[in-house]
Amino acid sequence: MKLTKRNYFSKKANKEYMSVSQFKAFSKCPAAALAEIKGKYKRDVTTALLVGSYVDSYFEGTLEIFKKKNPEIFKKDGSLKADYTQANLIIQRILADKLFSEYLSGQKQVIMTGNICGVPVKIKIDSLHDDKIVDLKVMASLDNVYTDDNGFCPFFEAWEYDLQGAVYQEIVRQNTGKKLPFYLAAATKEKVTDIDIVHIPQDTLDLALDRFKRDIEAFDAMKKGIIKPDRCEKCEYCKTTKVLTVPTEADEYYLL
Repeated sequence: MKLTKRNYFSKKANKEYMSVSQFKAFSKCPAAALAEIKGKYKRDVTTALLVGSYVDSYFEGTLEIFKKKNPEIFKKDGSLKADYTQANLIIQRILADKLFSEYLSGQKQVIMTGNICGVPVKIKIDSLHDDKIVDLKVMASLDNVYTDDNGFCPFFEAWEYDLQGAVYQEIVRQNTGKKLPFYLAAATKEKVTDIDIVHIPQDTLDLALDRFKRDIEAFDAMKKGIIKPDRCEKCEYCKTTKVLTVPTEADEYYLL
């Protein structure tokens, strides 16, 4: 299947190719990830997600398409509703910074495919330069984030942006022969937008790629129906599809 900007997120493309977002979904709950691929489950689209998507589409050059797909966030006069006006403030802050704008000035929305451990993988790069890979991230803040596995850690590890960088770097290498450094162009949704350009070190990317290689074959087997996906029993999908068979002993709640 030849990927284009029009079919990149299609059901067929998601079945044929693994992506970083798909891999992350399988890591959290394989059952929910598979249901989403099959079109049996759809995650809620939040205000925060739409604000980030608006900013992304502006720098992609697809803002008009975004507006047509999301008319509910606009007033009758075409301006953004109050909950979404921050998106324009974030864009203005980014445009006001010379270095940030420079890092976003590469070739936009570059689609590439490759193969990792025998599994087809797809990527779409926000800004590809001859000497670097840059991905735009719009998030709550640049503060450290608490995770159950690692306690407080940098935002790029908590949200697994290092994993994204590792896969992007490997697929670009397969297509161009160049192993390019990976940078995050980060902007926040705070009252006063904070910005930064963050270089993810190579050893961090190498560790993240090892993790991707460790699990990708099992996740691919789940997509193909070879392995039954586990349920996390904590996410919205698992709660929605939960079927009771026997009562739970009260003692089991002390173990949660």
